[in-house]
Amino acid sequence: MWQTILLSISPISELRGGIPLGIALDYHPILVYVIAIIFNILIYFPIRFMLDKVGDVVIKISLVESARDRGRRMVSRYGLWGLCLFVAIPLPFTGVYTATLASWSLKYSYKESILPISIGVVVAGIIVTLMSLGVITWVRD
Repeated sequence: MWQTILLSISPISELRGGIPLGIALDYHPILVYVIAIIFNILIYFPIRFMLDKVGDVVIKISLVESARDRGRRMVSRYGLWGLCLFVAIPLPFTGVYTATLASWSLKYSYKESILPISIGVVVAGIIVTLMSLGVITWVRD
């Protein structure tokens, strides 16, 4: 199960990698889902803390600009719940790391952004779990 936890807190894979791996390792899908979303949500706090402490240095990195631009598009269209939609889409670079970076750069507080980001994690986790179990499949030609 530690592999699921490590992938779920990793910047690129997050739960999008942790859930399929946990299921492939034959852990119970509900346990994998719960562990992956808990650890994926928990990573929000150290990321946000780090951004609050060294954000002036981080803002100069182009990745921050990219995350802010992507986040700003979703937030301008759907308000703060745009972060929820952004995280709920199970694609690389649309997870907690990027959403936290976007919410921080758009000056949203911890309290404002944790709920929509967490809900997005729960939805993404459901989608990834169902895809990993073969319930949802990609439409092919």
